[in-house]
Amino acid sequence: MTQPLLVSTPLGDDVERKHYYPSCEVEVTGQPLTCDFVPLSMLEFDAILGMDWLEKHHARVDCYAKVLELEGAEGSTLRFEGDRGGSHSCIISVMRARKMMRKGCHTYLAYVVDEAKKEVDINDVRVVCKYPDVFPKDLPGLPPDREIEFVIEVEPGTKPISIPPYRMAPAELQELKVQLQELLDNGFIRPSHSPWGAPVLFVKKKDGALRMCIDYRQLNKVTIKNRYPLPRIDDLFDQLRGATVFSKIDLRSGYHQLKIKESDIPKSAFRTRYGHYEFLVMSFGLTNAPAAFMDMIVFIDDILIYSKSEEEHEDHLSLVLERLREKQLFAKFSKCEFWLKEIGFLGHVVSSSGISVDKAKIEAIMNWERPKNVKEIRSFLGLAGYYRKFVEKFSVLASPLTRLTKKGAKFIWDDDCEKGFLELKKRLTEAPVLALPTQGIGYDIYSDASIQGLGCVLMQNGRVIAYASRQLKKHEANYPTHDLELGAVVFALKIWRHYLYGETCHIFTDHKSLKYVFTQKELNMRQRRWMELIKDYDLIIDYHPGKANVVADALSRKSTSGTLLTCLRTLREQVEVSTSGVLIARFEVRPTLLSEISRCQAIDEECQKIRERILEGPVENFWVRDDGLLLFKDRVCIPKSEELQKSILEEAHSSAYAMHPGGTKMYRDLKESYWWSGMKRDIAEYVSRCLTCQQVKAEHQHPAGLLQPLTIPEWKWEHVTMDFVVGLPRTVNNYDAVWVVVDRLTKSAHFLPINITYPLERLAKLYTEEIVRLHGVPISIVSDRDPRFTSRFWPKFQASLGTKLKFSTAFHPQTDGQSERVIQILEDMLRACALEFQGSWDKHLALVEFAYNNSYQASIGMPPYEALYGRKCRTPLCWDEVGEAKLEGIELVEITKAKVKVIQDRLKAAQDRQKSYADKRRRPLEFEVSDKVFLRISPWKGVIRFISMGKLNPRYIGPFEILERIGAVAYRLKLTPELEKIHDVFHVSMLKKYVRDPSHILEKTPVEIREDLQYAVEPVKIVGQQVKKLRNKEIPMVKVLWRSDRVEEETWETEVSMREQYPFLFD
Repeated sequence: MTQPLLVSTPLGDDVERKHYYPSCEVEVTGQPLTCDFVPLSMLEFDAILGMDWLEKHHARVDCYAKVLELEGAEGSTLRFEGDRGGSHSCIISVMRARKMMRKGCHTYLAYVVDEAKKEVDINDVRVVCKYPDVFPKDLPGLPPDREIEFVIEVEPGTKPISIPPYRMAPAELQELKVQLQELLDNGFIRPSHSPWGAPVLFVKKKDGALRMCIDYRQLNKVTIKNRYPLPRIDDLFDQLRGATVFSKIDLRSGYHQLKIKESDIPKSAFRTRYGHYEFLVMSFGLTNAPAAFMDMIVFIDDILIYSKSEEEHEDHLSLVLERLREKQLFAKFSKCEFWLKEIGFLGHVVSSSGISVDKAKIEAIMNWERPKNVKEIRSFLGLAGYYRKFVEKFSVLASPLTRLTKKGAKFIWDDDCEKGFLELKKRLTEAPVLALPTQGIGYDIYSDASIQGLGCVLMQNGRVIAYASRQLKKHEANYPTHDLELGAVVFALKIWRHYLYGETCHIFTDHKSLKYVFTQKELNMRQRRWMELIKDYDLIIDYHPGKANVVADALSRKSTSGTLLTCLRTLREQVEVSTSGVLIARFEVRPTLLSEISRCQAIDEECQKIRERILEGPVENFWVRDDGLLLFKDRVCIPKSEELQKSILEEAHSSAYAMHPGGTKMYRDLKESYWWSGMKRDIAEYVSRCLTCQQVKAEHQHPAGLLQPLTIPEWKWEHVTMDFVVGLPRTVNNYDAVWVVVDRLTKSAHFLPINITYPLERLAKLYTEEIVRLHGVPISIVSDRDPRFTSRFWPKFQASLGTKLKFSTAFHPQTDGQSERVIQILEDMLRACALEFQGSWDKHLALVEFAYNNSYQASIGMPPYEALYGRKCRTPLCWDEVGEAKLEGIELVEITKAKVKVIQDRLKAAQDRQKSYADKRRRPLEFEVSDKVFLRISPWKGVIRFISMGKLNPRYIGPFEILERIGAVAYRLKLTPELEKIHDVFHVSMLKKYVRDPSHILEKTPVEIREDLQYAVEPVKIVGQQVKKLRNKEIPMVKVLWRSDRVEEETWETEVSMREQYPFLFD
């Protein structure tokens, strides 16, 4: 095109285009039509067929039916139908809606609000329209003489204070001139010759305008303060109990409606570039102004009118407006609010439901950035503390922050501070509506105490009135639990005395002994003081077990009716229609279960047969209710509908109100309302198949797997056990651990002091010098899966000696019970040394070993020393136990053999006793290869082995397939790659059978493995190379650094084998 074409797009943009494509073919319902196209850079549409094209083809549009008809070639009609799938709303049940939301579906409540405020005319407001003179556009001039005048009384002997004017910008000077003229015109100021004089400054308002302020700071310093008490905010709110209608009146320039005493007018003087002036009316900035104004008006310049009904409010409004007219006090109509159901007052929102925080006021708290110093923390806590009565355990949440404000405390912002900071902001956004108290019906208090602080909740008729909490004082941290709990009760009585005095009060505590505090015979001095205070109140203290959810509202309580439990809170059905907006989309909650049961009963053959029998005459236990439902006794009869029974079971087991109860509890709950044949069996099977229960429920039965004692050794020091005692204090010789080696036959032991960082080569040398040197090479060693024992070096070292290593299964330390028991004895003996003797523990370790080996062992019936050497050891205390007797030759051999036989018999008897005793507390459990089982991941010795959700980890993960059986009570599992790094063989006590169900969706559980639990030895890098020369050939060798847990070691390996197994090392 020679001239550009201006195109207006559907998005409202105007674009110029010079290119044009005439007679392009467009296919509509299979028939070609021509169209002229102009290209546009728009991603929102593929093509736009304009009005000219639609007119050309005689388009007829039916918006309701979503049908477009066009005239094609030779007069034919082309019909194009749109998709009507989303045009109609569909009503679904609450249960289905909640299921859809659990699956990730999004739910929206559309609410259209007209934000433009309509200006209200005074003539349209009931009652107020009769008093237009109370709401003038401007103040008429100086206020009349009143009984109350503003007095500025200075300290005796004070000389007049005069300060030069501040410098101002040209714009400020212009604004000063305008505002001075307005004040002069209204008669609020006059020229002055006073020796007093304060400077003027400007403060910017929210709308950008400038407010003139007088800097009276020097005058305020010498003014005698008026201590007129401001009313407590809590008392003001308590007066609002029962109110349902509210109005608020804001005085117009309230301070300017009170005159200054004539003799004190000169003290109000202020100096400007344009002259010296003094106020005839009260000015902002004077220290006693709020107190003086409170003497004239109710609360500063806000008047709140509240009533219990509209009729009563009409009378109240007339009385207030009449009094304002009488006293010539004027209000600003644009800032007043009338006939409201809820109203903002002192940073709160007051309604008939109670008091809540004003969302607009706490927006500053929500946007508060993380404090960077103590001053910012104090500012945040000061603002948040204004709403502390809305936050349960406010002091406990704020304690990490308040610790940083203490004198001498270092400012270290840690995770606890961040958590408390964010939780406080979150709690304020979710703050509940607090009820207003009613006199004469009594109160309930729930109190609690902990080492973090004291907390209590004041309630009435099941609704929360206030929360209160405080941190413990330094000396209170030493109180016993009984005194702390009683202190929480006293704290509640003191802080809410104005509510509780003269009222009946029911106190609930989770400390049972407080229930008997009034009958307790012996009291300490602190308890006696508190009892004197408690006797002033009419109260009952009751025990309330557990941490009661005292703020649960009606929607979160379990219903016992026949209908399914609905979750309005989950669906957020908290919507009100106000005059400022219209709800255009919403949820409707309908009881669909009973109608579904009725429908299924109507098509069920068994139910129909029973109905027919009832028509013929009474049938035992069965009857038909008025609404047509068939009942068994007083329970609804559920027909044989798998879908219906499943929905009931799912609601009673998996909903937010059930939380996966056990089979017995679930049956007792359901049988109150429902009945069907085989109900108890169906419930038991449903619970056993629940995937969540299988993963999180603890097993309340004996541990699985019968005791499998180790075989009794044939000779001394042929079969040993070993383990490490770590975490000991470091000695001057740099020892911090003990290596415990025990003979399984004689129970004799060696305690070797070591440093936990010793390399494996040094441990091997120590083992050779202290164990092999004295007792020879053992046949086998039983140990746990310590990284030192599972390293690459240790197994090769023991294999070269001809010793077989036997490791315990993963996380089953009972395998090496011998070492564990000796370690307990060793730790007790070391503790005794630390108390009785001076010096490092390693100085006494030799004597500890001597004492242990000479102590009687019940399992063998003698001391280990005697079992090892065939005779008792001579001790300083009992030297005559051995005397001068000597055993030689055949006699010594025979006695030794006899003693070994006695030891073996006694060990066998001890093992039999132990197995019999242990098996009483165990149960046999066996699995087959290819079975699927869950793996228990509960902690052992306080060490969390698997980390994903902290305290709320599932108890079991999996399921995993069994690959093979190892021995009598262990199995090898097919684990995920990250779990295989630990170990794949587990004792049967750590396994739980998986019960299959077609509905189960087995998802991979995210598991994070701690590095110190990985037993796999991985090569890290090559640190050296050499060629090993033999007689006929040369072998390339590489020095490899291996790592397992915190253990690192270096070994020489053939280059060929390392290239085959770990090619990445050579990249």
